[in-house]
Amino acid sequence: MIFFLIKLKDSVLAIAPIIALVLILGFTVASIDTMLIIKFLFGAVLIIFGLSIFLAGVELAIMPLGSHTGEIIFKSKKLWILVVAGIILGFFISLAEPGMIVLSNQVDLVTMGQLSGIRLLVFVSVGFAVVLTIGLLRIFSKIPLHMVLIAFYLLIGAATMFTSAEFLALAFDSSGATTGILAVPFILALGVGVASGKKDSLKSEEDSFGLVAMASAGAVIGVLVLYMVSRGAYYDTSLPITINVTDSVLHSFTGIIPSTLYEGFITLLPLLVIFIILQLTVLKLSEKRFRKMIMGFIYSYTGLILFFLGVDGGFMDAGTALGYNLASLGNNALTISVGFLIGLVTIAAEPAVYVQTHQIENVTSGHVKRKAVLAPLCLGVGLAVMLSVVRILYPAIQLWHFLLPGFAAALGLTFFVPKLFVGIAFDAGGVATGPMTATFILAFIQGVAASRGDANLLRDGFGMISLVCMIPIVTMQILGLVYKVKTKKQ
Repeated sequence: MIFFLIKLKDSVLAIAPIIALVLILGFTVASIDTMLIIKFLFGAVLIIFGLSIFLAGVELAIMPLGSHTGEIIFKSKKLWILVVAGIILGFFISLAEPGMIVLSNQVDLVTMGQLSGIRLLVFVSVGFAVVLTIGLLRIFSKIPLHMVLIAFYLLIGAATMFTSAEFLALAFDSSGATTGILAVPFILALGVGVASGKKDSLKSEEDSFGLVAMASAGAVIGVLVLYMVSRGAYYDTSLPITINVTDSVLHSFTGIIPSTLYEGFITLLPLLVIFIILQLTVLKLSEKRFRKMIMGFIYSYTGLILFFLGVDGGFMDAGTALGYNLASLGNNALTISVGFLIGLVTIAAEPAVYVQTHQIENVTSGHVKRKAVLAPLCLGVGLAVMLSVVRILYPAIQLWHFLLPGFAAALGLTFFVPKLFVGIAFDAGGVATGPMTATFILAFIQGVAASRGDANLLRDGFGMISLVCMIPIVTMQILGLVYKVKTKKQ
């Protein structure tokens, strides 16, 4: 009970700033419909309880499963096991990632089905799986993480020169959306499990991070390949954003229960099947530990259901209305400032951020504090959302104007910061883009884009997640430089 109350307290503290911001703006300058406000508040309550229950389940089941899997892979010492495990795990985890499901549904909606959400999911998942496997091979072969990341991002940079603006935004958005509430806890634990077998404790610490970053790069490559095979296709993206204010509060939530139950089941099914197979073959956990992990899966499922009900039933419409109403005022400075504040406060509500910051503190034995990591992460996401709004309000500014210098700085810093922080920083880029970002902030950005009559929703409504993925990499590496200087002084 105490364990759950701690999670509940953390969830309340994370969601409260978002609630306060929406209420203040909704009743003043943004003038959000009262029905939407009520739905938003009801959704917030569901999210708080859902987040608390889900995080309890993560600690009981998903993280131990990832750690056990990593240890089994390391002890096998067989490359074919590593490759098969990496491909299977990567594909199904990405395919079931809630943030990616939300993004693919939005793409399907905006393009009116011309770009199939299922097709996007498959290409992203294949890229994710292949590069995740290469990341596991990197740990075994002792290749420095920053060298591998530089190679992949140089490849991505070359490919983007031949990619349309719409697919460029979608590619980098997918890289962030696929590393969310499900993938991050599992992959972080998987990395720790694989690296834990190393005798060098410092090297083990460094290799515990970086897998999320590798998988994110794979998602980008998957979408770029999708562009190559569908080049020449035209997507009509003039579909207006609609906000539902007619449904009753109760119907807004009860009407999506069947689809939410199904999505939650599909999300956790791959991991549950993997766990049962491992238990019957190599794990052989005691009955007590087995029951504990099964209970963790039940908690995770229950939490996901409540979380998605809250997000889909209340948060998305409120975010869209907030963005649309603010941008319609014509006060660009106000809209940009609110974008910064939304990014600043929303990131703290990301479940994967909670998992990663605690993981960093545990792996480094408390030398890198959770609060020290959270501050540059929040600042980075705030700047990312702000720049996303700037890009929409000032059409002459294109996405690559931010991505090119940003990733150049991120890759350049890898030569100067402690290697531990390279993995932490690039992982943070993926961690920052979970279901809260892929729903509330994405809805806000699309609302801003929809306020412009000449907007291309595929190009302008997306791209935010890519900036949220990139800028924290830079701010986290700056933290690494500060840490390096302070360590030298000591």
